[in-house]
Amino acid sequence: MEENKIKMPQNLVLEDRKKLSVTGVKDVDSFDEETMIIYTELGELTVRGNDLHINKLSVETGELMIEGSIYALVYTDDVDRKKESFFGRIFK
Repeated sequence: MEENKIKMPQNLVLEDRKKLSVTGVKDVDSFDEETMIIYTELGELTVRGNDLHINKLSVETGELMIEGSIYALVYTDDVDRKKESFFGRIFK
């Protein structure tokens, strides 16, 4: 049975392609200086760039702030996302 949860609002604010504020964040799957994979209320969000770092993360409030040189934001719906093992993702 699917739970009826109140979803957090989803907002993305990108300032000068250097600061990204995201709300509605449920979890951060992985991150490094070039790629961050974030689970949001509206699906998986992949952020790509250079020198990326997390300035603020609060899973309780669903807020995330990223700084760096951001060049791509890509959503993948949960329905479309393939469930892969950890090693399946590494050896692509």
